[in-house]
Amino acid sequence: GSDRKVFEYGSSVAARQVRYGTMLERLDIIVFSPRKNSLAKKSLSNNVYVYPTNSFSRLLYVFDAIRLAFRLERPDFVSVQDPFESGLAGYIISKYFGVPLHVQIHTDFMSPYFYLDSLLNKIRYFISKFIIPKASCLRVVSKRIEESLMSSGLVMDGSKIRVLPIYVNVNAIKNTKATVDLHRKYSQFKFIILMASRLTKEKDVGLAIDAMGQIVKKIPSVGLLILGDGPKVQALRRSVKDVGLSSNIIFEPWNTDLVSYYKTADVFLLTSKFEGYAMTAVESLAAGTPVIMTDVGCAGDVVVDGQNGLIFPVGDLKAAIDKIEKIITDQKLREHLKSGVMTMAWPGGSEEDYLREYKRGWECAIKTQIK
Repeated sequence: GSDRKVFEYGSSVAARQVRYGTMLERLDIIVFSPRKNSLAKKSLSNNVYVYPTNSFSRLLYVFDAIRLAFRLERPDFVSVQDPFESGLAGYIISKYFGVPLHVQIHTDFMSPYFYLDSLLNKIRYFISKFIIPKASCLRVVSKRIEESLMSSGLVMDGSKIRVLPIYVNVNAIKNTKATVDLHRKYSQFKFIILMASRLTKEKDVGLAIDAMGQIVKKIPSVGLLILGDGPKVQALRRSVKDVGLSSNIIFEPWNTDLVSYYKTADVFLLTSKFEGYAMTAVESLAAGTPVIMTDVGCAGDVVVDGQNGLIFPVGDLKAAIDKIEKIITDQKLREHLKSGVMTMAWPGGSEEDYLREYKRGWECAIKTQIK
């Protein structure tokens, strides 16, 4: 995998791996990492170990992961977090040991926007077309991804796919008291729109800025709070300044107290070109706040247009403006969506239920002969 937060004691990523380890005799985790990070092998518990590749170049991630795996004990199966670089390394490791390959898919790589996003994504797309048919079992985070795999013909046997969204502790979010009130913090705004994400190209936050440029002409008391960091943050800040929206659009770095922000915003906005699931949208609903989002990830499944949120086509500026203006000006619509959020039926169950389903995915891989 590539999430280096697993090396941080106390991080949610490390804690999650320890919980997975309770269902196994031993869990060895290999993480793509550059040598400059100077990471070292760590024991997260008495049976969970993480190993950095410490590669000179990202071009060597796959090779170094394979080299590390060959030194470890023979596993019962290999699980990878994506069908791209991790998938390629995992496939070679699984073939070497003669064990099943379990592939997880967290992003909608079949979306044309994924393919067009970068040269790297084009390469990843072709790697995935080779890896996915080799998997004994697949875990996908949304029905949208399941449907795209089946309709594309990449997976012919639907029983190989298990839909298991990212776990969201709905009750914990519901029961957490807000410690920050955005309307007190930013009292100049009568209506606050919240965005929270890593600020990258595919999140298309620029669309939200363009929409605000039109909306504030009619409704000057609306504010957009953008929470997050990433490679696009400086360009986005410049864009806001250049179009004279600094008084209506505010940036804050990523905050661990997201629940308070969700609970005290008027609406959560997501403008991504593609998503696997869109966990922030789900967390916002759990906090009781309606969502406006592009037709990606959990849109149409968890976020239902006109019931607990509003959905618009990817990249459609006019539709985005229309949806945002509608929720600001139509009090009956806001109340209806808020009611829909409060009464919605939540998929999944407890964390124990989630872990059992997670384990069933591994068992599915083990029971299926590798191809």
